[in-house]
Amino acid sequence: VQLVESGGGLVQPGGSLRLSCAASGSIFSIGVMAWYRQAPGKERELVARITTSGNTNYADSVKGRFTISRANAKNTVYLQMNSLKPEDTAVYYCHAYISPFEYWGQGTQVTVSS
Repeated sequence: VQLVESGGGLVQPGGSLRLSCAASGSIFSIGVMAWYRQAPGKERELVARITTSGNTNYADSVKGRFTISRANAKNTVYLQMNSLKPEDTAVYYCHAYISPFEYWGQGTQVTVSS
């Protein structure tokens, strides 16, 4: 099983980006999917998570600006990021529970700078 992220890049403050993460391989079903991020010198932190039924949770720092969604038929999770701030700069990682294991993507860099 592989998780492949895409959509990162450089954006100005106030701008938007949409991250995608597609799971491939021998998959029967995917459980909770999530996005984490890790900024330089900081620990990896949870950004948002979504259950199979669509229930979501967000870090306080991104509530109202980021939206997580998933397309179960495509084994894909998305993160729509609006009103980006310089402090959102980090490597963003996709995470998924695919029983009985958990998987991480390779990470995609998001840089918010003028």
